[in-house]
Amino acid sequence: MTSWAAVPAGQRLYAIGDIHGRLDLFRAMIERIDADDAARDPAETTVILLGDLVDRGPDSAGVIDAARTWGRQRRVRLVQGNHEEMFLGSFDDDKTLRHFLRYGGRETLASYQIDPDAGDHAAMADLRKAMATCVPAADIAFLQAMEERVHIGDYLFVHAGIRPGVPIAEQTGSDLRWIRGEFLQDRSVREFMVVHGHTIVDEPEFKSNRIGLDTGAFQSGRLTAIGLEGTRQWLVTVSDNDPTGIS
Repeated sequence: MTSWAAVPAGQRLYAIGDIHGRLDLFRAMIERIDADDAARDPAETTVILLGDLVDRGPDSAGVIDAARTWGRQRRVRLVQGNHEEMFLGSFDDDKTLRHFLRYGGRETLASYQIDPDAGDHAAMADLRKAMATCVPAADIAFLQAMEERVHIGDYLFVHAGIRPGVPIAEQTGSDLRWIRGEFLQDRSVREFMVVHGHTIVDEPEFKSNRIGLDTGAFQSGRLTAIGLEGTRQWLVTVSDNDPTGIS
């Protein structure tokens, strides 16, 4: 695959869609990207995680740890998703905590050995105390340090999308993490290609102004990434039953 969008000479990029607690798929993706990168000509390689590392799947804590470890071994940049926003906000706000629990947060807490239905966690205040005790400060700091967007060459990497007609410098973090319909329906010609997750698709979406990579790993068993170099594009996938994964 080729595109009008280009990565600066000498660089190679990989972007990974929403992981949502699927540590098994993330580990397989790490191995696949490391092998794919090593098999190509030397380049300055950057991996970008498009957010929603947590919630819904069984091991969010493990995904955070694996991402942090990988970042010590190679250049990894992390975009904050709406689920990271909810997780962080749930430490201080009852409404956000209830929303977090409703949309996958129970699985995240379970990965930290917290049962939100346990008798001593039934009240929101008690549950937040358990979270403050059981979720390592290093994990909280890791999520807080995630970026709102990454712009390299002709590619803009965000979690959800951008608000049409608004300059990049004026985009709000909320839109970058939560927007859906207006962005997905927009066909405006831009000087950059948006690479995003957030909206689940059966197959990666390639449009004239955006690429969607969220193939619903937590429910489909398929995690998708894209490799970018010059104007070339290729997919890297891992799944519960796919032994190949490079296309």
